[in-house]
Amino acid sequence: MLLFVLGATIAPGIVLSQEEGPITEEESAEVSFEDFSDEFQESFFEGLKQQGIQNYDKAINAFLKCKNLEPEKEVVSFELAKSYLLDKQYINAQEYAQEAVLEDPENYWYANTLAETLQAQNITVSTIKNQIPWNNRELKSNLATIYYELGNYQEAKNILMELEKTAKTDYLQSKINDSIAKQRNITNKVGISENKSIDADDLSGYQDRIQNLLDNTGEGESLLILTEEALEKYPLQPFLYYANGVALKMGNTPKEAKEALETALDYLIDDPVLENKIYKELSEVYGAMGNTEKANEYLNKVKPGF
Repeated sequence: MLLFVLGATIAPGIVLSQEEGPITEEESAEVSFEDFSDEFQESFFEGLKQQGIQNYDKAINAFLKCKNLEPEKEVVSFELAKSYLLDKQYINAQEYAQEAVLEDPENYWYANTLAETLQAQNITVSTIKNQIPWNNRELKSNLATIYYELGNYQEAKNILMELEKTAKTDYLQSKINDSIAKQRNITNKVGISENKSIDADDLSGYQDRIQNLLDNTGEGESLLILTEEALEKYPLQPFLYYANGVALKMGNTPKEAKEALETALDYLIDDPVLENKIYKELSEVYGAMGNTEKANEYLNKVKPGF
């Protein structure tokens, strides 16, 4: 049986699995295409290929062909949403992300793509409640976690207020409160030292500049140059290796990206948020290299909530 495993937020997103077995809701979602035509599967894989090498217009055309062949297949809507998001066509991305969530509201990755699409437009999910299955508890729980991971703590907090209290929601609430407190502390420190000059070449300066480039996914070349410069001065920082791996992946050099990301893991100590990001990137890199076993291995390490 052919199984396709839905993965993290950015391409390639789906990798072919040669293994059968249960995959937990926290890790991924299985989709079987064994009953679909060769034409559908060929177009679908072409879409994944083009998405993986950043030819988003060709990926979109391939997935639209799949959509014509199988209009009700929500995984196609999901991949269309991702491709449009990567191509910065946010209105189209939102349309297909909502379509995927409507078909499968409890799928974590569908909700994640929808939230990312909305955030790219500075829209919160609370503004489209009437267009998605808002009464679905699992959808709300996933969205609260997703908005926490995206750094939109107020939206995460707002969603949590609509959920009944459980050990899971209490834990997420405490993490949100801690993050908000840290933000306030940083703001206060900046206010106190606003008259002091900031050296853009110190570690924190590099990290801020690199994070700005990471937030702008089209700046792969600048990101690569900056991370290599930073690593020459600070060769033991896992965040710098992570960002360097992202830049190398964007430059279509997956082998080098893999090495940088694995080095990031070697230096990482007690940072579950960064660890999750590294696992997601490694899953995508191995998927791009055609190593589906390793892609699934790292995908299964990703833990929603961190």
